[in-house]
Amino acid sequence: MLIKEVYSEYIKEIRNIKRYSPHTVISYSEDLKSFLNYCVEYSKTDIKSISEKFIKSYLMVLSESGLEKISVARKLASIRGFFKYAYKLNYIEVNPACFISNPKFSRKLPEVVPQEIILNAYKEIDKDQKNAKLYKVIIELLYGCALRVSELCNLNFGDINIRSKTVRILGKGNKVRIVPIGDKSIFVLNEYLSDKNLGAKDPLLIDKNDKRIYPRIVCTIVSSCLAKVCDLEKKSPHVLRHSAATHMLDNGADLRAVKEILGHENLSTTQIYTHVSIERLKTAYKKAHPKS
Repeated sequence: MLIKEVYSEYIKEIRNIKRYSPHTVISYSEDLKSFLNYCVEYSKTDIKSISEKFIKSYLMVLSESGLEKISVARKLASIRGFFKYAYKLNYIEVNPACFISNPKFSRKLPEVVPQEIILNAYKEIDKDQKNAKLYKVIIELLYGCALRVSELCNLNFGDINIRSKTVRILGKGNKVRIVPIGDKSIFVLNEYLSDKNLGAKDPLLIDKNDKRIYPRIVCTIVSSCLAKVCDLEKKSPHVLRHSAATHMLDNGADLRAVKEILGHENLSTTQIYTHVSIERLKTAYKKAHPKS
């Protein structure tokens, strides 16, 4: 079977059946298109003609081009998923990507905003009377509930349960999780909702045209708010999620509980934040301990 035909089927599978997020579908699609172009370059049009050695040669070309190891690993993950699908449907007798290991790389520790900086951001937001309620609820939900920006934008009013102090999140792979909302977050939410009349299926966060807010606007808002109170190189919404996870662990939260709140599939993904907490502890020790 032609590899491009299997590619078309696979993209339909992850989009329509597995219901991957649009961002994930685009990433997989682009990664696989790059691989397919490499296949065409070497006249590999039939999926059965692809060997483990050939895939490794492609990965080597990527590495030699200067692509970071973490990006090579992501492209390999896309290729693995593709050939796993082809093997499952008996398009190939052997999965050539099955035993290829990821390139070794050291994960960069995520940047974290100190708790006092979050409070300072609120003070700066209060100076902007026009958009203060919207800006504060964006910061509060991203940090207070440790949300991804896509999860925040997809929230409907009906996902919020003020009585039970919870929010229903539709996460990656259309997996639903229930996340607790703290009293401070509920206060900020109630402030925002005080002049709104929303139905259960209405978007929770809306712009000046009463349309659902979208990720690019959220990124701009968060970046501008953080720029006023800190000098972090990266000021994206994800920094607030990183910060929430790290602060929870700093204050003694159970790692598995943090995993559930973040919506991570694997505990190993959450464990990166334990390293952040340890590094912060080391820094505090070096600054304060007379024997450091």
